[in-house]
Amino acid sequence: QVQIVTSGGGLVQPGGDLRVSCVVSGLPYPLNHYSIGWFRQAPGTGREAVSVISAGEPTRSWYKDSVKGRFTVYKDVAGGVGSLQMTNLMPDDTAAYYCALDYGTVLPVGSARWDEYDYFGQGTQVTVFS
Repeated sequence: QVQIVTSGGGLVQPGGDLRVSCVVSGLPYPLNHYSIGWFRQAPGTGREAVSVISAGEPTRSWYKDSVKGRFTVYKDVAGGVGSLQMTNLMPDDTAAYYCALDYGTVLPVGSARWDEYDYFGQGTQVTVFS
């Protein structure tokens, strides 16, 4: 049974940093066979893709324009962990953050919708406040 445990959210002031992670277990194939998408949803808005790291090696990454240069996505295949390092956080980054796994990669990288993923983690709240 696939389990995804998401963690790392919290409260931070503008300009601060946070790292959200999802620990994955029970996959039928090694983690390098999966792309990992990070999505976020703020109250009253739809869920939006923030970053994706592809399956395969070398990996390819995609970022939403507003987070380019501030967020970095990682995948630790041996450890079964996907992470999103977030720096210089802004109030508009406030949302619940979710990871999702897809066997393979929908091309172009970053184009997959939430419902195209195969496995889903629970959300972790990130709040950026002054």
